[in-house]
Amino acid sequence: MKAGRDWNHASKEASASGLDDVVAAETALSDVDGQAGRLIVAGHKVEELAETHDFEAAAAELWKAAGLDPAPEADEVRRLLGEARGGAYRLVPGLLAMGKGLNVIEGLRAGLALLPDEGDIPAHIRALGAAPVFIAALCRAGEGKESIAPDPKAGQAEDFLRILNGKTPTEGEVRALNAYLVTVADHGMNASTFAARVTASTRAGMISAVVAGLCALKGPLHGGAPGPVLDMLDAIGTRENIRPWLEREIGEGARLMGFGHRVYRVRDPRADVFNTALTYITNGNERIAFAREVEKHALAALKRAKPDRPLDTNMEYYTAILLEALGIPRAAFTAIFAMSRIAGWTAHVIEQERVGRLIRPQSCYVGRWPDGETEAA
Repeated sequence: MKAGRDWNHASKEASASGLDDVVAAETALSDVDGQAGRLIVAGHKVEELAETHDFEAAAAELWKAAGLDPAPEADEVRRLLGEARGGAYRLVPGLLAMGKGLNVIEGLRAGLALLPDEGDIPAHIRALGAAPVFIAALCRAGEGKESIAPDPKAGQAEDFLRILNGKTPTEGEVRALNAYLVTVADHGMNASTFAARVTASTRAGMISAVVAGLCALKGPLHGGAPGPVLDMLDAIGTRENIRPWLEREIGEGARLMGFGHRVYRVRDPRADVFNTALTYITNGNERIAFAREVEKHALAALKRAKPDRPLDTNMEYYTAILLEALGIPRAAFTAIFAMSRIAGWTAHVIEQERVGRLIRPQSCYVGRWPDGETEAA
């Protein structure tokens, strides 16, 4: 073996595993138990956190759990986020000028990159406050509409819906969006969180780490699933077509969007939070009723076709219905997810910077060796 290396068969197999089951960090931020269908965020069951906390309060909990000292309370977070939204709005004209032709997630990436690492408002709050302003402005520009200035006194969820849709949201809409933002704020060591932590470990700074997380989320294997759920519902079209459409797709081996999860082997607990959140805005919404009927038939069809494989509803299914009902265009769904997950990414950056260790894993070389030399030499 080469000097200083102790590769064995197991390590070579692990190197190709996508780091499944490899522990990369100790964290106080969240715990995902896929077998039990449980998600703990900052010491709270996610269902309870979404019921008792708005987004500002949940972000405060994450930053406190990450060891931020002093950690701001929810009211202070709300005030600072309002100021951060105002600062981000001043960057909107430049963002829209240079972002022509970019989709929403690409525009958000460009907007976050405009943020300085230093400023009067801490960088983690500056990034979190900027996201809804950039997303709303990009969505409206795509529809040929003028941007709307944020209200620094409003909560993050309320202000986003207003500057996106151009009208004051209902109490139920604000409550529903808060439930969504709280629920997806953090979720273990996923790809984007790991990317943010790796970047943070180099001391690149908060904004760079957030942009790294967003770039990882942009990939279709990580973000982007809710949009295709709506495409599926559109394709089914009518109640009469639900069963034959599902049976045909399953029979042809197609994947049903919104069902099954790489981690959860039972029902995704976040799906139940979003299902509850939909009750805040139902008001006879036929699309929501239709989606629930599709879900019922899909679960029955999957159980018949694959009785030995647990395929339950995941959070993407009801994410799609919820965000659509809130007037959010499907092209912005991944960006909306990021608008929440920035709270988790920044908390992980804070936690990683406290550890202070560069993340620098080994790799297992499987290429050719120079003539006359072998690995065992």
